[in-house]
Amino acid sequence: MEPTYQSPQFHGGDGIVTPSGSIETNLEGRCTLDEPVMETIMRDLRSIGTKLKYVMLPRARADKGAGLREWDLWGPLVLCLALGIMLSLHAEQASLAFGLVFIIVWVGSGVVTVNALLLKGKISFFQSVCVLGYCIFPLVIAAFCSLMLNVIWLKVIFVVIGFTWATGASVNFMSELLPEDRKVQRRSGAAPGTHVRP
Repeated sequence: MEPTYQSPQFHGGDGIVTPSGSIETNLEGRCTLDEPVMETIMRDLRSIGTKLKYVMLPRARADKGAGLREWDLWGPLVLCLALGIMLSLHAEQASLAFGLVFIIVWVGSGVVTVNALLLKGKISFFQSVCVLGYCIFPLVIAAFCSLMLNVIWLKVIFVVIGFTWATGASVNFMSELLPEDRKVQRRSGAAPGTHVRP
């Protein structure tokens, strides 16, 4: 039997005034308030690991990135902090470099979200931040490798690979959230407004 909330009775000037209605609670979902803290942390870490696997291994996205549709902000926060700290370690203006990482990720996510919504995509701001936040993981790896190396051409190679991987991952995820008729035609020679079948 589902518990219901009964409306309280208020005493007015003429008598008793009772607001109508009741609130029904649905307890079918799992309540996580009683679970141990360690179990909660491990569940969140497994979720972060799964989402990082989606980004790093494109073949693991057989379900078209359904795991990223259940957004969280822990992973993107950790990745933004890591990237900001690594880029600010050797910068002349460390606080500016650290702040720019957050501004670029959050404002960029907002711009991408507005663009996707204008294209009639079904995405929320936080889902966009989640997807794009996880997609900067290759840049975090490239920044870490660049910190460990002193050879300029190796740093350039790592950054180019990380940037290409991050861009490809984010474009693939975001394109899956758009309707088919709103996607850019990839084949040359297609007239505007025509649908090209693969």
